[in-house]
Amino acid sequence: MSDRTDRVYRSFRLFLRRMLRLFFKEVVVEGCEHIPEDRGGLLIAWHPNGLVDPALIMSVFPGRVIFGARHGLFDWPLLGWLIRRLGTVPIYRASDEADLSRAERMEANARSLDGLASELATGSFSALFPEGLSHDLPHLAEVKTGAARLYYRARELTGEGQEKPVIIPVGLHYDRKNIFRSRVLISFKPPLEIPAELEEGSGTGLRVSVKGLTGLIETQLVRLVGATDDWRLHHLMHRAGKLVRAELAHRTGAKLRAAGLAETQLGYARIWEGYQARRESDSDRLEDFRRRLDKYDRYLRLLGLDDDELTDLPRMASPLLITLFVAQAITVYLLFPPILILGAIINVGPYFLLKVVTRRVSSSKKDEATVKLLGGALLFPLTWGLAAVGAWFAHQELRALFPAMPDVAVLVVVLTVLIGIFGGFLALVYSELSAETYRAIRVRVLRRRRKALISQLIEQRSVLCSELVALGEGLELPGERQPDGVLVPSSAGSPSITAEPQ
Repeated sequence: MSDRTDRVYRSFRLFLRRMLRLFFKEVVVEGCEHIPEDRGGLLIAWHPNGLVDPALIMSVFPGRVIFGARHGLFDWPLLGWLIRRLGTVPIYRASDEADLSRAERMEANARSLDGLASELATGSFSALFPEGLSHDLPHLAEVKTGAARLYYRARELTGEGQEKPVIIPVGLHYDRKNIFRSRVLISFKPPLEIPAELEEGSGTGLRVSVKGLTGLIETQLVRLVGATDDWRLHHLMHRAGKLVRAELAHRTGAKLRAAGLAETQLGYARIWEGYQARRESDSDRLEDFRRRLDKYDRYLRLLGLDDDELTDLPRMASPLLITLFVAQAITVYLLFPPILILGAIINVGPYFLLKVVTRRVSSSKKDEATVKLLGGALLFPLTWGLAAVGAWFAHQELRALFPAMPDVAVLVVVLTVLIGIFGGFLALVYSELSAETYRAIRVRVLRRRRKALISQLIEQRSVLCSELVALGEGLELPGERQPDGVLVPSSAGSPSITAEPQ
């Protein structure tokens, strides 16, 4: 890789990190210790969130990731230049080459395979989504054989004495993937253990090995995703995990802290593993439990409460946040009154325009985050630039009317851009703080007005928790439950399960 390509890659990755940190309120990365430094490999993940999925992997991976892209994209202005500088490998798909013969299509596809495989064989990593498409399903789409074929070709091209490439599953865990300022967890898992009968993958047995390895990849991703038949069951599993956490903390009198996304996924993993283990032997018992859990969940959703809020009041904004809020308010309203107003005026137009564009352009939820991210990266800086140009012209007009006025056009332009950026950030901080305070007040009012219903839900939570604990007895579940309900990874490790409650 040339120095120029390396500079472009690092610059683009830095840009992605900045954009993703703005879009997501929290980006958590775990499992980097599972990535070997003495060889290359293939990163595999499911594909629930369009272009955001590869962008996240690229932005947090400790090394360089090689991607493949449809060869026609290399002819696009600007985009073609960028993906070349990033070291992207052109992919020739049979569906894109309808005018070629079958032999020519196979040859073009082989060139694509060799291009990526040679990168893996020489110590690089590539990311691949074995489903081949992005979707909004709560489970995997059909897993294609491309990942297995690429892996075996990379092994074949690896030189003597070099370590063979590995396959590393990657968990992409969104709490609400299409919502601005939501959370995401990227989890790198230990390399797949390839059975001895699938190690070689050459000669006449290649087709059998490819099929076997594809099945193994699918099994691992299904477990990592926590696949369910429908979103309702997926949501109820999340509810069960939060229910147990809240009830056990209440029983021990512990003050329950806010759960991190990693712990939330671990709680889901525990419920999912138990459900899979009991669905055959205790199907009737599970169905009855699901019916009652569904009723409990619907009441909580109707009230707009979380499980822990039945017995624990949410805190008002912390003293630190209140101090920051007051300091910001004094700064804005006493020292710089125009900032908040001007910031809102500058940013409100592109904000609502982006919402309209997202609704019109996005065909499904999987596309919304991509549209918002790319649209915001273009629309907001463009708006700040136009506001700066307008401020410059206004300054010139004022100077024409008042010749004695000093020429500070550059300062006006810079201040306008800063007001647009800082004003938007300030409005975001205020909105998050206001939402937290409003929720704390609302829960207090609800608990006073709905005492009878709240008491019934507390009793149901206790019964459901006891039944869940009983169902899990004797099972080897991921993670370890602390007395206060908090989950921690077990010494053997545990999978994080993708959360996308709807």
